[in-house]
Amino acid sequence: MSEESATRPVRRLLARAGLVAAALLVFAALVVPDEPDRLTPGAFARIPVEALAGMALVLVLPVRPRRVLAVLAGALLGVVTLLKLIGIGFRIALDRPFHPVFDWALSGPAFDLMVTSLGQAGAHAAAAGIVVLALALVVLLALSAVRLARLVAGHRTTSTRVVSVLGAGWIGCAVTGVQFVPGEPVAANSAVAFAYEDLRQVRADLRDQEAFAGESAAPDPFAAVPGDQLLTALRGKDVVFTFVESYGRFAVQGSDVAARIGPLLDAGTDRLRAAGFHARSAFLTSPTTGGGSWLAHSTLQSGLWIKNEQRYDTLLASDRLTLGGAFQRAGWRTVGDVPAHTRDWPEGEFYGYDRYYEARNVGYQGPSASYVTMPDQFTLSAFHRNERAVDGDQPVMAEIDLVSSHWPWAPPPPVLDWAAVGDGSVYHSLGRPPVEGMWSDPALIRGAYAESVAYSLASLLSYVETHGGGDLVLVFLGDHQPSTMVTGEGADWDVPVTLVARDPALLDRAAAWGWEAGLRPGPGAPVWPMHEFRDRFLTAFAR
Repeated sequence: MSEESATRPVRRLLARAGLVAAALLVFAALVVPDEPDRLTPGAFARIPVEALAGMALVLVLPVRPRRVLAVLAGALLGVVTLLKLIGIGFRIALDRPFHPVFDWALSGPAFDLMVTSLGQAGAHAAAAGIVVLALALVVLLALSAVRLARLVAGHRTTSTRVVSVLGAGWIGCAVTGVQFVPGEPVAANSAVAFAYEDLRQVRADLRDQEAFAGESAAPDPFAAVPGDQLLTALRGKDVVFTFVESYGRFAVQGSDVAARIGPLLDAGTDRLRAAGFHARSAFLTSPTTGGGSWLAHSTLQSGLWIKNEQRYDTLLASDRLTLGGAFQRAGWRTVGDVPAHTRDWPEGEFYGYDRYYEARNVGYQGPSASYVTMPDQFTLSAFHRNERAVDGDQPVMAEIDLVSSHWPWAPPPPVLDWAAVGDGSVYHSLGRPPVEGMWSDPALIRGAYAESVAYSLASLLSYVETHGGGDLVLVFLGDHQPSTMVTGEGADWDVPVTLVARDPALLDRAAAWGWEAGLRPGPGAPVWPMHEFRDRFLTAFAR
């Protein structure tokens, strides 16, 4: 037997395996859903009409147009599949669909997160790998489509029968609505429907740009108010707005996490009362969930609903009065403190900050853990040392963005005596390894989330007890709910918000808000859209 004869069966077997792989890849790309909760075996028990239409065209087209059609259709299917996979990622991380117009801007923050987790070299390697895999998927689907088109054209009789039988079956299933799994009709057109919905989303996003331009151009009732008439009830007070990362309603109500956080807040209410402080709490509905903290920050500050990157960029290019700008105009020394930032942030000028602190300029000498560049207690300690503990003739207004409860929820250190925090070197001896197997167990994920949120809140409450004094007014709130890996599907977008002050007269000014006493809002607490906070706050504390 010749060498060629010996290898012929192997080549034939490989060719058949290649055809099967090509058919499976194209079929999976046509029917795979774009929502993670629909990724079940039943989602693939369907007949894709796009495949039947493609086979019918191949049977009637000449050779050259058939090849062109196969290449274009396969490449387009690759792009659609990539968008589906991105959509699945957005549903998991942000509990919302992917917006093709402006969500590409999130690739920058996503890369920054990879840098904090993997380092520069690892992040670049991961990004390069993602690009290569994306291109490979498009190329493989194009080649698979060409190969299948050649098979269909080479077996016209069989292919015609297959199209006829499956086409009749598809029509029958479409008319009768047959479903092996609820919500997954056997007569599938998911690829075409997905592409159509994406086009509709593009149109909606473009209309949203026009709508927001009108909203942001509307008269601002506080834009022309003189500084001596702004925030008059807070004169002489240090006012600190603190965002607690991923601190959502899930942390305080109706969950196993709330069973951990609720008692901490209740005990904190008693401790602060003993120290002379009083608190009122409610909920704000965030414009984002699972991530995109800057959208919440800008919404609270501007009084406008900043729900996407397009609106955010438009806002930063405007002269909208922010809370920081109002305090600055009224005579406060204004501070932005964003420990997660590791590079220049020119956007900070929009917020009206006189001083800006980030990871590189606070003197931190301790370890970092992924996105958490420094523990929250150090952030608060450095802020106090640099701003509130120095002599000055101006009170301080600050926004502080705490990060210890940021995904992926590394185990936090204990809350230390404030005198022991120093430059953060002490944290080198307090390192705690991640929980083994955490990412395979939802209960462990929620436990790690609860532990990190508890640490952030405990640090903040300890700060008020230790360094609050008589001139501190604190507003602390969540930026958004945690991702669906913690909350599950369908959670609301509400976050707790709390006002803390020693002076009862200040809380009396906010009595009309109807917020509940204490640090933990109950099920009946008021819920405001987050963008309403700015105007209500400026109104309550003005003359």
